[in-house]
Amino acid sequence: MQSTIFRFILKFSRREQILLLIFTALSFPFLYMSLDLPKTIINQAIGGQDFPRTVLGYEFEQIPFLLLLCSLFLSLVLVNGGFKYFINVYRGVVGERMLRRLRYQLFARMLRFPQPQFRKTSQGEMVSMITAETELLGGFIGDSIALPAFQGGTLLTIITFMMIQDWVLGLAAIFLYPVQAYLIPKLQRRVNQLRKQRTLKVRKLSERIGEVVVGIREVHANDTSQYELADFSERAGEIYQLRYKAYVMKFLIKFINNFLAQITPFFFYSIGGYLVIKGELSFGALVAVLAAYKDMSDPWKELLNYYQNMEDCRVKYELLAETFQPPGMLPENMLSADVVDDRPLLGELVAANVDLSEEDEVEGLFAGNLSMRLPLPQSVALVGEHGSGRERFASVITGIFRPRAGSVSINDVDVTQAPEAVTGRRTSYVGQQPSLRSGSLKDNLYYCLMHRPVTPKEYDEEEGKEIERKRHEAQLSGNSDADLAADWIDYQAIGVGDPDGLVERTLQVLNISGMSDDVYQFGLQATLDPQANPELAARVLEARHALKQRLEDPEIGSLVDQFDRDSYNDNLTVAENLMFGTPRDDSLQIDQLADNEYMRRVLEEARLTKPFLQIGRQIAEVMVDLFADVEADSHLFEQFSFISADDLPEFKSLLARTADSDLEQLEESDRRLLLSLPFKLIPARHRLGLVTEELKPRLLEARRIFCKGFEDGPPAVDFFDPENYSRSISIQDNILFGRLVYGMPRAQATIGALIEEVVAKLDLRRPITELGLDYPVGIGGTRLSPAQRQKLAIARSVLKKPDVLVLDEATAILDESAQKSLMGSLFEEFKGRALIWLVHRASLAEQFDSTVLMERGKCVAQGSYAELKEAIPG
Repeated sequence: MQSTIFRFILKFSRREQILLLIFTALSFPFLYMSLDLPKTIINQAIGGQDFPRTVLGYEFEQIPFLLLLCSLFLSLVLVNGGFKYFINVYRGVVGERMLRRLRYQLFARMLRFPQPQFRKTSQGEMVSMITAETELLGGFIGDSIALPAFQGGTLLTIITFMMIQDWVLGLAAIFLYPVQAYLIPKLQRRVNQLRKQRTLKVRKLSERIGEVVVGIREVHANDTSQYELADFSERAGEIYQLRYKAYVMKFLIKFINNFLAQITPFFFYSIGGYLVIKGELSFGALVAVLAAYKDMSDPWKELLNYYQNMEDCRVKYELLAETFQPPGMLPENMLSADVVDDRPLLGELVAANVDLSEEDEVEGLFAGNLSMRLPLPQSVALVGEHGSGRERFASVITGIFRPRAGSVSINDVDVTQAPEAVTGRRTSYVGQQPSLRSGSLKDNLYYCLMHRPVTPKEYDEEEGKEIERKRHEAQLSGNSDADLAADWIDYQAIGVGDPDGLVERTLQVLNISGMSDDVYQFGLQATLDPQANPELAARVLEARHALKQRLEDPEIGSLVDQFDRDSYNDNLTVAENLMFGTPRDDSLQIDQLADNEYMRRVLEEARLTKPFLQIGRQIAEVMVDLFADVEADSHLFEQFSFISADDLPEFKSLLARTADSDLEQLEESDRRLLLSLPFKLIPARHRLGLVTEELKPRLLEARRIFCKGFEDGPPAVDFFDPENYSRSISIQDNILFGRLVYGMPRAQATIGALIEEVVAKLDLRRPITELGLDYPVGIGGTRLSPAQRQKLAIARSVLKKPDVLVLDEATAILDESAQKSLMGSLFEEFKGRALIWLVHRASLAEQFDSTVLMERGKCVAQGSYAELKEAIPG
């Protein structure tokens, strides 16, 4: 990485900067003419006497001559504006390309950081440095050479013009510049120091915010929110003080500049006026000089601002360069090399004098260097207490951690020096806290196979041109021009030929990791577009009809309240009963219905507005009475209340001020509040007796009105239809086509087993499981349980089909039966390959072919578990 920002600029944008300089230089003659022309207009066209005058062979009287010169002036304004427009736009383009290049370089260098560096630099700092801290640099890079050249050239052009008119006025214009040139840099250096300190403080604040986000459960579990707020306030206060001091210095600089700038006109008016009175300077020349000086202040201010900006960017860049050049960075070719060694990593593992320590660790933490010989393939248990170095050695085997000294080779391939094209494809590592990407299960499973683009995507002519434009722009910015939309999956690496084969293998590894049932459940909760997959939608409808036949058994049928257009469903909300479908319009969501004009019209047509207001008032009275003394953060509000703790006082006030009021005379805001409550009522669950048998026919009539619609037809709702697939509800709900009856013990388990039986009979489990692969895992896998995250990481590593799989206590979070099943599956899967397992209980080593005992970074014993049993601690 270049040591200074100007070296970075010149290395990667020299040609563009030269082009900007050329256009800048070409603009100066036109600028000079635009400065000189007003003098000619005043002295010759307005104040001149000798007319007509000849121009290019044509004679002009005074007024036509004036119009000619004014037209020429207007043309010069347009030409100068055109130059400025081109230069400014091109400067912006150059700046954005260089900003993109810089961010790409920083991200690429981050990928080469040694593992210990990520324990010193937090995620928040990394994000802030690559995004926020580089933003200012992009604007500066485009301006770095062209702006001082353009503004400096403009300033020199104006000064030259003034000198030609009168050298005294020219000197007066620049008389105070040396004072500014002396004071400004001295003050700016102090500002730079403050900005550097502020940048470091902001990084630490970003780090602290990231720690709080990750540990938010600990904050709430230990009631430390006030401490965290105080800590944030302290850090924010330190940043404020630095910014305050910087602002004081910054605006002191501006004050000095503005003050000195206002002194110069004094010289013009006094000296220039004297010269005009004495007849030594024409009035037109004085006017031209004054106009030129007015134009002169802008480039001078721009140059001063440029200097301040340059110093700020220099500090930021140097801090970035310092941070992104840590010792021990991986060579670039370790990541970029695509040459895969054909030798399988299935020979003898030889570790020779491997130093597992890190530079900043306490001396003596590890007793010495590690050496061992271990024949592969076989299953190996690594045993040792915390701090034995086995975790670090496992990382060395898979190329994640590079030791300070020594080597580890497998089948004569040195994995400490091999490129990631070898270690990243032939070995795999699963730790106790796997990292998952935001995306689907499928995205995370196939991530291990996405090394390089394999099959380009086909585009039509227009799309192809756009892709070529993007590739060209990426190349100009020094970025990767690989097409992210291409097929990156390396099917050959895992022994399959196409996407269908990949799905088949994926389902196999899900069975191995014990996650097949989880993915199947995700699939049941997924939605399906019947137009995109009509065959599967038809098969789901077949399952619906099969389940309906089974529900004809009264004992089972009593557990489900099936959807029927002509019947009121006590296990649905009033809103769901009215719409009898799933809304596609946000304005029809349950919290918005009281404001929805269509729904309000339906209630009016069905004469339900007054009953709804009465029911709403009754619900409000019950809720206010029941929850008056309940703590605001109680889970009871979420489980049972129609009204949130925050809104309870508002409803209490509403009831008090409308106690004797006619419901028809309520203000609109009060009507909306009361109307919002009945929509949430579920008779079978809440048992308030408010949805009476007399009211249900009127609600069904309102349903018919709602579904039929008015002049513009029905609203955007997927109505429940027994003969059609509903795209807005899950596959499970499409099969069930009803709701479980509230309060029925084991209803969920019984009906779930029945759905499973129907799915299995119709051979639907596989396609439903495939849909489950599209389940979004959330940021960092937060939508999965810890056990599911672990199973997914193991499945991903197995799918990669590595020669060597290393598991670092990867099953410790699973229950005993799941651990036993998974170990058996992995032993079977990795017959003929290497399975190295850092077991969380020493007794588990009994199931492995070989056991290695480590202490303080050394191999102290190896052999069978029976041979080492007495030596193994614990």
